[in-house]
Amino acid sequence: MKRLPVRLAIVLFFAVAISAFKPQPANQHLQTSSADTILFPGEKHFVNMRQLTFGGDNAEAYFSFDGKYLVFQRKNEKEGIPCDQIWMGKIPTAPGEKFTPKLVSTGTGRTTCSYFYPDGKHILYGSTHLAGTACPPVPDRSKYGNKYIWAVYESFDIFKADTNGHIIKQLTNTKGYDAEATISPRGDKILFTSMRNGDLDLYTMDINGRHVKQITKTLGYDGGAWFSPNGKKIIWRASRPKTPEEVKEYKDLLMENLVAPTHMEVWIANADGSEAHQITFLEQANWAPNFTPDGKHVIFCSNHEYKRGFPFNMYLCDLDGKNIEKISHDKSFDAFPMFSPDGKKIVFCSNRNNGGTRDINIFIADWVE
Repeated sequence: MKRLPVRLAIVLFFAVAISAFKPQPANQHLQTSSADTILFPGEKHFVNMRQLTFGGDNAEAYFSFDGKYLVFQRKNEKEGIPCDQIWMGKIPTAPGEKFTPKLVSTGTGRTTCSYFYPDGKHILYGSTHLAGTACPPVPDRSKYGNKYIWAVYESFDIFKADTNGHIIKQLTNTKGYDAEATISPRGDKILFTSMRNGDLDLYTMDINGRHVKQITKTLGYDGGAWFSPNGKKIIWRASRPKTPEEVKEYKDLLMENLVAPTHMEVWIANADGSEAHQITFLEQANWAPNFTPDGKHVIFCSNHEYKRGFPFNMYLCDLDGKNIEKISHDKSFDAFPMFSPDGKKIVFCSNRNNGGTRDINIFIADWVE
């Protein structure tokens, strides 16, 4: 084949009072970096790579529909940002130009999974701020054998806001987790994950939150979903507990608004949820999938090569999961890939070049087939 074009077990959550939160309109120390320090041997698809953020946890950075801006979630306790908030910044184009994002969420509660509207003047994201200004509490892993546990806070709802941070509309208002929303390239549908019916399933709604439709109904966590470039298909990560023990563990955790997202595979379906089928059978955690710009291939993140479950790298494959090619070679964590609308650039988040810390930063590069 010609190769074309709710973070998972990485980000640590902290419960910190919002009184300590003093957001800044821009991070003054953010700057571009030399590609010599951030590109690994074998990463032949990346050219002119730049590091956009320096410090903290910066994740799920996604392009605007015109490809000029990024919106992402950021946490940095050293800067008084105790849990994820949504930030937006213009992608540098001139030599020496810095990436200076601004806060566009409320600065309260915890946020996740932001995305631009087609008009470039609005964003959507999930937030817990209506339930309280403080960061919601972190799960106590010791109660579950110290395995990685992820909270699916029932206080998460999805909001539409303008790019100055003013909330325009609350799009969901049901009991249970509502988050992980993306918008079709056609600009007509929002795809999101909800627990409103007792399981973590995928739903669609129109661009203003009406005509909600459930499109997955199989037991297990369905999330991190994206539309294909033509809006006709969707791709997502899914867990599918099968044995009685797996089903019991999944249901028991879900009763406490928790999941253990360590075994996931990539699935594809039509945009209405029909003809859903699994395309990876790699075991462990295969997630953060997306379509390549031609819609004929898939990019995803996986730890399947490593028995210890780490590192995570990015891979390309065909729509049927065959012809897998490893495209990133960091020894720690690469994930959340997205191609620019014109297919010329790729953005992703990584532990590379972080001085041995746990910092996750945003990287952008020209894409080479």
